[in-house]
Amino acid sequence: MSEIYPHCFEPLDLGFTTLANRFMMGSMHTGLEEADNGFARMATFYAERAAGGAGLIVTGGVSPNRDGMLGLGANERCFPDSHREHEMITDAVHAEGGRILLQLLHAGRYSKHDHPVGPSPIRSPINRHVPRALEASEIERTVEDFAASAVLARDAGYDGVEIMGSEGYLLSQFLCARTNHRDDGYGGDWARRKRLAVDVVRRVRAAVGDDWIIMFRLSVLDLVEGGMTAAQVVDLARSVQAAGATLLDSGIGWHEAQVPTIMGLVPHGAFAFATRRVRAAVDIPIAACNRVNDPATAESLIAGGDADLVSMARPWLADAAFAAKARDGRADRINTCIACNQACLDAIFVGEEATCLVNPRAGRETLFDESPASSPRRIAVVGAGPGGLACATTLAARGHAVELFEAGARIGGQFNLARVIPGKADYGETLRYFERRITELDTLRLRLGERAGFEPLARDYDAVVLATGVTPRWPDIPGIGHPMVMSYAELLSGRPAGGRVAVIGAGGIGFDVAEFLTAPRHDGHAVDGYLDEWRIDASPASAGGLADAVGDASDRTVYLLKRSADRFGRTLGKSTGWALRAALARRGVCMLSGVEYRRIDDDGIEIAMDGTTRRLAVDNVVVCAGQESLRDLYEPLYRSGVPTYLVGGAELAAELDARRAIEQGYTLGLRL
Repeated sequence: MSEIYPHCFEPLDLGFTTLANRFMMGSMHTGLEEADNGFARMATFYAERAAGGAGLIVTGGVSPNRDGMLGLGANERCFPDSHREHEMITDAVHAEGGRILLQLLHAGRYSKHDHPVGPSPIRSPINRHVPRALEASEIERTVEDFAASAVLARDAGYDGVEIMGSEGYLLSQFLCARTNHRDDGYGGDWARRKRLAVDVVRRVRAAVGDDWIIMFRLSVLDLVEGGMTAAQVVDLARSVQAAGATLLDSGIGWHEAQVPTIMGLVPHGAFAFATRRVRAAVDIPIAACNRVNDPATAESLIAGGDADLVSMARPWLADAAFAAKARDGRADRINTCIACNQACLDAIFVGEEATCLVNPRAGRETLFDESPASSPRRIAVVGAGPGGLACATTLAARGHAVELFEAGARIGGQFNLARVIPGKADYGETLRYFERRITELDTLRLRLGERAGFEPLARDYDAVVLATGVTPRWPDIPGIGHPMVMSYAELLSGRPAGGRVAVIGAGGIGFDVAEFLTAPRHDGHAVDGYLDEWRIDASPASAGGLADAVGDASDRTVYLLKRSADRFGRTLGKSTGWALRAALARRGVCMLSGVEYRRIDDDGIEIAMDGTTRRLAVDNVVVCAGQESLRDLYEPLYRSGVPTYLVGGAELAAELDARRAIEQGYTLGLRL
């Protein structure tokens, strides 16, 4: 047991078996489920997390029948059609001493295939297909399919199943009046709406026997109109316990909910109040989830009686050794999930395989060779932003002698700006991770406050990596040099702005600046402020956990301007952009497109739209009009014959893209 996190590392006795600790790797779809050679890759992926100390692992969801498949493409299969291949996964996890559950997930009306099913023919707002209402005989067959799939999972070596009963999938759809308009034995009053979920658990338990884990994923907070009340959540928890569940896992929010639940703006452990209500009412353990990304938060949730174990998904993408590092007193060496969603959820939404912005190896463990370099060289890396840090640490870990030059007083580059944006404070954890990594690597020397010059680079090194980043681009607008004008870098570095601000440029940086200027000034990790802003009712009074809306206008007037006439937020993340757009609109940010910039002067900024001139009386203009690469050293180094490589913004100054920069730095570090 860890002396630092004693509650997290206390074994959890389930009666017929014991979990080594309270850290659970929660379910997430990775895209490997449909990939060529995907099962072998998943086996390595999950085995590394088992070796990294996960007390329990839950796979991505697979359907118990073809009707319930998510509709992710031609290579998707339901569990009965793929169960034999799963032995690769269970064998690999067990070889590392781990425990793993298969998640059984029936998508219901969320399925993207052409003929989804559900309790009633009510279309989801996030799906174009209207579901067909299941007949009573089909519901009974679905219950049997869950049970049969659980038996196959047991035969494939799984330690149990997680039955997905939250997030708005089929069982949630039957539970809630929002989506269940039936008047038969599976709809109407609460007792009939909960019947399917309870029947599934009872039938699975009867099929697999008493000594096998059944975890039920319970929606402790639906966050949609017509969702379950707190009393119904508690009653359901008691009912599935009585039906044979071993554990409860908590789910937060339906996928169609208009409340952000996993973004960086969500405080750590924000939903403990909902898990605590259930824990007080049942006798089986329950897991807390959502925005727990560090062992200290996990320890506080368990020690405070909010939960018995903690489910984390994306943090295990960021660091496969999360629990082992916490156990061994090396929590400061954990590569922390920053809840950006860019390389995981956003990738899945466009049909790509999931990985991790801060850990490009995640999900690709069999594709990248991190073995020592056969011929160590002396290599200079110029620039200690995210791309340079990833490259330098990878090179040094493989045995190269690396000198990392940073002209500034600290590492981090653009992450030092990002970390001050509300909701992005965790970006600072990435810099903490790299700082610790640098101290661990004997062959890496950090040279802060040193601007690398051409002559020593060309003379003293076998190769040079330029990760020198970008500088803000200044548009050609009359008056752009006016004292009221500042770059986004100046604003985020501490230059104050007045009460009326025009932001030129509405890409990701422009949106971040608008968020910085208008977000409520409560602590970024203050739960009460988040609950208030997003209308979440922490009391047991409301159905679905939603409070009444109130006014939200910001004290500051902000204009978000762009030249193009296309929609705002087109380049934002698919899983996060909607919330940022909604928040800015709610605060009264005025978004103007098709703008022609005429001039900036003492009276503000003059613009034209559709041939009509308009003056915005503002105190400041913040420029977010793109970037230009800083790579003056590249041509002279290249001509000198020194192998020279570009990484991140130095290679391409598009929208700031930390994912691309870190992945480029990492993969270059493996090639050299």
